[in-house]
Amino acid sequence: MARGFRHWIVHLGAVGFIPLGLLDGSVVPVPGSMDVLIIILSARRRDLWPLYTLMATIGSVVGLYITYHLAQKGGKEALAKRVRAHALQRVQNAFDRWGWGAIAVPAVLPPPVPMVPFVMAAGAMQYPVNKFLLALALGRVARYTILGFLAARYGRHILSFFRHLGRLGPFFIVGLIVAAVIGFLVFQAKRNKHPVAPAAGQD
Repeated sequence: MARGFRHWIVHLGAVGFIPLGLLDGSVVPVPGSMDVLIIILSARRRDLWPLYTLMATIGSVVGLYITYHLAQKGGKEALAKRVRAHALQRVQNAFDRWGWGAIAVPAVLPPPVPMVPFVMAAGAMQYPVNKFLLALALGRVARYTILGFLAARYGRHILSFFRHLGRLGPFFIVGLIVAAVIGFLVFQAKRNKHPVAPAAGQD
């Protein structure tokens, strides 16, 4: 059944991101499924990778928005029943510290970073829907653009690489990109903290 479902989703092409996004955005997500689909499709049809990026973003945002809306109606009591206390505390701390970044950053990061708890917390805490959608869309666009571009660029080679890594393939690529971004941000923060002094004789 699982194999048949995978073949059906791949056969749908760009449209397949909608039902898969609805499933992945539910309280029982399928980690990495959207990543794998965009890699397979973009490697097969390199000219269509921007379309796949767009459809993957739409499918993911729609699926997660439904979870957000349900949590918004259920409130904090419903959230406490579905998310463990220690995980809930970490999510709330992330919102207190980072604001909309608590949605945007997990939207970029690959599993095992969970997305659904952050989405449910945003809904239960009545986080503004426009800020939620913007942060989620930006994060997903960044993530799927990276995967779609790399798959289209390297085609069959990246598929062969993923076969050797198994399910860890998409997460490995996104992890490398995220590590590079974090390294750049840390470098910039240190540079701003310790600016280079102007040379003698200069204003």
